[in-house]
Amino acid sequence: MKLFFEVLIFVIIGVALFWVGMILFSKLGIRTRRGSSKKKDGRQSGDDDSDVDPNKTCPVCSKRLSKGELVSSAAFPASNGSNDRFMHIRGCVYCLNGERKRVCPVCGTVLEPNEILVARFFERIGRRSHIHVIGCTRCKNLGSNKQA
Repeated sequence: MKLFFEVLIFVIIGVALFWVGMILFSKLGIRTRRGSSKKKDGRQSGDDDSDVDPNKTCPVCSKRLSKGELVSSAAFPASNGSNDRFMHIRGCVYCLNGERKRVCPVCGTVLEPNEILVARFFERIGRRSHIHVIGCTRCKNLGSNKQA
């Protein structure tokens, strides 16, 4: 009977340590996807776009970008000392070259090559930064398209 209680105590301690470890790893953002045959969006892992970063898309043309491909943008310094800043987004290489239509995600109009998206850029310490698109130069009445 004493052996049964010792084994039970070890099992309880093991489960508690496993639970604490899982909480710590989820809080730190350390996750592994080994052995997973399905990706987050439901596609199989053997698809042809293995170099595509699933978390990175162009906000102008909605093209999923490969690793190393960047979006042309300019972030301005924060005026009030906070963690959020204004940002101008021009687009990725696909929409800037004219391969894809440049569309404003707010109003849905097709953008001309000189038009930009206006966004807020939120820097987060310990996590990925976040961008919130406010609109284009047309729907926000900015730049040369201002109405009188």
